[in-house]
Amino acid sequence: MDKRKKGSPTELRLMVVGSSGPSQCLVTNAILGREVFSKDITSISDSKKNTGELAGRRVAVINGPNIYDKDISRAKRKMELRRSKCLCIPGPHAFLVTFDMEKISPNEMRTPELMRERFGRHCLRHCMVLLAYEGNLEGAAVEDKVQKSDWPLRELIEKYGGRCHVFTKNWRDRTRDRVLLQKIERMLASLGGGFFSSSTFQKAEDSVKKEERRLRKQRAAEIEKAWTEMEKLYMAEELYHQKDAYTTSVGAEIRAMAEMDNGWLRTSLARGLGTGFVVGAVMGALFGSIEGPGGMVLYGIIGGAVGGSAGGTAQVAIEHMEARVAPPARLNFNSIFINRFFATPRP
Repeated sequence: MDKRKKGSPTELRLMVVGSSGPSQCLVTNAILGREVFSKDITSISDSKKNTGELAGRRVAVINGPNIYDKDISRAKRKMELRRSKCLCIPGPHAFLVTFDMEKISPNEMRTPELMRERFGRHCLRHCMVLLAYEGNLEGAAVEDKVQKSDWPLRELIEKYGGRCHVFTKNWRDRTRDRVLLQKIERMLASLGGGFFSSSTFQKAEDSVKKEERRLRKQRAAEIEKAWTEMEKLYMAEELYHQKDAYTTSVGAEIRAMAEMDNGWLRTSLARGLGTGFVVGAVMGALFGSIEGPGGMVLYGIIGGAVGGSAGGTAQVAIEHMEARVAPPARLNFNSIFINRFFATPRP
């Protein structure tokens, strides 16, 4: 069941959704004010989470795979869609649906339908269209032009409740940051200040929490040993602060790991491997039929192995998942042992 919940006003969770092309990369850079994605990247196939500030407000920007990216398989897209939800739990405050203003295609008209299918039937209430624009016209003037036009772009924006924002392709220009933040906050105020959630976001949250509990249990001895070392080095108030910093850091590290790898995602990975094996085996058997029954068996086995590998490759390898989260900075403690375990909380 789709639902809206009250969320903390401290940090805004913004899920950036791109149709195709580099617009998703551009808006992510523009919101965070830094080059998260280089100009050479034209599409996003892996889910990512970055934090920063938008006009003084803390934000977490979550990117999922481009909706119409033809370079990734359906299994890979499903896997990364799940991961983007895990990175955004308990749910996004806003979906920022990005388009290149000069390159609106017929496919773009289907994005509202795909948004409902992938995130929940009420997600459009939390959506805002962001248009990447390259020109000298002021943003407000461009938006006014769009609202008064009769072309398909206006129809597309109306499907998202008429909410839109024009941003420059020059992400270093942050003159309109405050305007964007105010628009997002007004949209949230009209919805009672809550974030969006659905049954799949709830499933993602449950899976992440379960993985967090598993990881904490796994690291219990390590944490206890680190605390013992701290008690040898610090006393009273300083000991309290160091333990608190350590606990916060370990919690953030465990949370990041659980968001990137958990039971729900591993289930998706296993299904991808299985589907790849079955498809590969069938195709191998078809080619092998030319060689007769023996060829069908041989090529079926080879095809299954190759297909299974492709299915697994279509997902992101589990052992590389942690590499997508920026490594935390280390605290400058006097003990080499303490340095092994301590990290500052993620920004």
